[in-house]
Amino acid sequence: MTNTQLTPGVAPARLRDEDYQDNFADKAPPLDTHAAAVAADRCYFCHDAPCITACPTAIDIPLFIREIATGAPVAAARTIFTQNVLGGMCARVCPTEMLCEEACVREVAEGRPVEIGRLQRYATDTLMMRGDHPFTRAPETGRRVAVVGAGPAGLACAHRLAMKGHEVRLFDARPKPGGLNEYGIAAYKTVNDFAQAEVAWLMGIGGITVENGKALGRDISLDALREGYDAVFLAIGLGGVNALRTEGEEKSHVQDAVDFIAHLRQAEDLSKIPVGRDVVVIGGGMTAVDAAVQSKLLGAETVTMVYRRGRANMSASGREQQHAASKGVRIITGAAPLRIFGEGAVEAVEFAYTNETEAGLELTDKTFKLKADQVFKAIGQVLDGAPQGLTLSGRKIAVTGPGRTSLDGVWAGGDCAAGGDDLTVTAVAEGRDAAEDIDAMLTGTEERAHG
Repeated sequence: MTNTQLTPGVAPARLRDEDYQDNFADKAPPLDTHAAAVAADRCYFCHDAPCITACPTAIDIPLFIREIATGAPVAAARTIFTQNVLGGMCARVCPTEMLCEEACVREVAEGRPVEIGRLQRYATDTLMMRGDHPFTRAPETGRRVAVVGAGPAGLACAHRLAMKGHEVRLFDARPKPGGLNEYGIAAYKTVNDFAQAEVAWLMGIGGITVENGKALGRDISLDALREGYDAVFLAIGLGGVNALRTEGEEKSHVQDAVDFIAHLRQAEDLSKIPVGRDVVVIGGGMTAVDAAVQSKLLGAETVTMVYRRGRANMSASGREQQHAASKGVRIITGAAPLRIFGEGAVEAVEFAYTNETEAGLELTDKTFKLKADQVFKAIGQVLDGAPQGLTLSGRKIAVTGPGRTSLDGVWAGGDCAAGGDDLTVTAVAEGRDAAEDIDAMLTGTEERAHG
């Protein structure tokens, strides 16, 4: 018996074709030239700009905005790409309201920051649409580096190493490169197959060979990479998903939110994706928001996000929470799942209200049920099978300085490495900085040392 037969409420084609097109259209259409000039004119071009400090990749934001203001968006794009080669994607998905725009002097004084993210998109799109690459590769060094994982950290590392003249072989377990940019972000945030267009543009530097369908530990080993290459950078992400550890979790239509988002991103026809009438998403981060909003956009009648702590503790930004609410998603905080009910497939979820105490989170005796024919788990991911010999910090790879691991000649960055904040822009910074350190080691310009 299929899952759809078990739960008739989970079905595809809930909407008209034009509804899918409208619902998954570009979330924030790009600025035109006039609008970009007006937006750029609001910048004070601060000498000691707090927005630069707030940017994980330290883009010179006042400089690129001034370049836009003077009619030079291509120069602005070069300024951005010098620090963040995935600046086009970051302009679309970065929580700028928690980073550069939150630190903007205009935000502090007026409650309305300069639209840094949209200006960044205007500049990067302008250059990328020309089709040329803004950087020239240095003469070949004869050194070979293996990069495992073609997500933001791996791509940034590979590009910077190739630009330095090293030969890079980029391995990725999935059929397409891009990592979370391709498989883990809401479809309406990156329309028109932008993730693949950006990868193709990035590869314009030359010197990078991509091998898809190659997973570390299954198709390639770290020992073999260390033997065959002068350096290795691990950007393997977090392949495992935390379990709810809740009675009934095994029932049909209880799914991992990351799998749902990945499937939606790869679908050629959104009308063929089944969605429930009553959807419950458990979690309070960006993945939870993306799963909840897209369920609503696919035609779910009721969608409820439930998070175990208070709203202030949610890792999803305030803007993302407001966006979810604007699409009809209800957000309940301070509640944890107790059990999932249903005959074979999920029919309801029981929650207990929680109290935050000095001893930790405690469940109360007060409970409630939510009707549900589909449940998405969005409670975080874990490192899935770290290579033997690597020291871990908690449940991630321990690193020091610019991504140096406990193994000589091996670096790590992105979500798999300890210390980051699981943002695309942070992963880019970690990949870029590791590449600089690898280059220094390979060229002998900096003494190699381990902490």
